[in-house]
Amino acid sequence: MIGRKRGFTLIELLVVIAIIALLLAILMPALQRVKKQAHAVACQANLHEWALIFAMYCDQNEGMFMDGYGGGINGTWVGALRPYYHEPKIRVCATATKPMSEGARGTFAAWGVFGTGLEGDHPDWSGPKIEGDYGSYGMNELAYDTPPDAARSEDRWRTVNVKGAAEIPLFFDCIWYDVYPTATDLPPDYEGDIVKTGGGGEMKRACLNRHNGAINSMFMDWSVRKVGLKELWALNWHRGYDRMNAWTTAGGVIPEDWPQWMRTFKDY
Repeated sequence: MIGRKRGFTLIELLVVIAIIALLLAILMPALQRVKKQAHAVACQANLHEWALIFAMYCDQNEGMFMDGYGGGINGTWVGALRPYYHEPKIRVCATATKPMSEGARGTFAAWGVFGTGLEGDHPDWSGPKIEGDYGSYGMNELAYDTPPDAARSEDRWRTVNVKGAAEIPLFFDCIWYDVYPTATDLPPDYEGDIVKTGGGGEMKRACLNRHNGAINSMFMDWSVRKVGLKELWALNWHRGYDRMNAWTTAGGVIPEDWPQWMRTFKDY
């Protein structure tokens, strides 16, 4: 007698599918967390490379930073540091690889790609421009060694040789390639409320929820760490910066002062 071949019943098949679906539901959040952690680690690795690049530049320029906008983009870090690295991808955080000129918007957009005229993205100044640049990091504009008659000249750090360098943000996750911060800048009204160009509230350029309520930053002592979004207002951005401003715990901020999307983040 030949035995009958037995296959899966419909119920058994549905049970197997249900078990697989349950396992995926359990594993997917964990896999997403691992992916985000990997992106954060890659981002910090980029910033460690930038620390070496900035250090080499300053060592060769008597400890001084570049002079800012006097030479167009070549006076900023974007152009001035070009001879010190070869891989443009280190300008981009792993969570923000698509530039605004290709349709990206909000927290995870990169700036650029720079073009000329109406083609692509470009800075709003006259003078030499280098096409093709893009990235998702920005520099503290008040670190530049600008001419004495430049705006807020007295606030500029100008040199890396300053006290308290570990609390001075230099290079970090950003929606534009620099930030011109003040202690009275308002936080974003909602996640993705960004300011790309122009004055007023430029802290929004760095207040980006790219790494679970934080950004990554390199400081003027070349250290790299996560910075909570609320902590941005408590860092020492420039000479004379009020670190007890209204958006810090020391200055009296309360949870209700922050926009709804930021209230669960740690206070500083």
